[in-house]
Amino acid sequence: MLQSTHKVAMVRPVAFSYNPETAISNSFQNNTNTPNTNTQVLALQEFNNLVEILQKNGVEVVIFEDTLEPLTPDSIFPNNWISLHTTTAVLYPMCASNRRLERKESIYNYFIKNTEYKHIIHLEPYEAEAKFLEGTGSLVLDRVHKIAYMCRSIRADVTLAQLFCKEMEYQLVDFEAVNSANIAIYHTNVLLCVGTEWAVICLECIPDSIERGKVVQALKNTHKTIIEISIQQMNNFAGNMLEITTIAGKKLVAMSGAAYNSLTDTQKNTLQSFAEPIVADIPTIEYYGGGSVRCMLLEIF
Repeated sequence: MLQSTHKVAMVRPVAFSYNPETAISNSFQNNTNTPNTNTQVLALQEFNNLVEILQKNGVEVVIFEDTLEPLTPDSIFPNNWISLHTTTAVLYPMCASNRRLERKESIYNYFIKNTEYKHIIHLEPYEAEAKFLEGTGSLVLDRVHKIAYMCRSIRADVTLAQLFCKEMEYQLVDFEAVNSANIAIYHTNVLLCVGTEWAVICLECIPDSIERGKVVQALKNTHKTIIEISIQQMNNFAGNMLEITTIAGKKLVAMSGAAYNSLTDTQKNTLQSFAEPIVADIPTIEYYGGGSVRCMLLEIF
């Protein structure tokens, strides 16, 4: 199994906006008085620009068109409700009720009924028990060594993570992570990114020294060069990167302009020794959606 893929899926937004349902647990979101139409126009421009940059750099992009009904303001982040693993697809329980509507039949059919993903793990029924696990937002996967890293939160239930690991034969490394206001971080993928030979992580967010040591040891045991970022850099989405490859197999790392600009020269140089940075500005999506480039990319293996 490879860590990264040359093929990703993205959902083009039609009604992107600030989502008050998700803002309850996502401190990265910001409220707005801007009309949704303006927000949508800007988000669409940023989305299309990211697609163009990825394609120009040799990444295959499958685009799904969102629909106005049902209304799904966060559909631009498809990695939270589905993940793909060679012949297996996993469907996840979502915390916000309006995000559950993102499991649209057109996307579901493309992956589940018309492809090689014949083994389906259904975790979404746990929504009825108010238990949630939001895909590769909650779980940052070392696919090669079969380790799932997860910071515990309302969106990341340990029991469900253990169930995922049992089904997929992964080892779970779970921990508490908080921001500078001591509020639980909603998704692991804003503080941690795992590449083939490297990992970007905000260790400052892990208050318990034992848990922090456990995460560091797991990364070292799998021979990762650790690039540590600060909470301020994390707040600029420097943890929300994704290693991908070109169709020819060259390693890339996709991130936002805010993330890249927050890095020091030393961090950039270290990262670039492993993968070429692919940078796109998505300030509207980050500001109102509380997610960045990694959240927009659904890896297809």
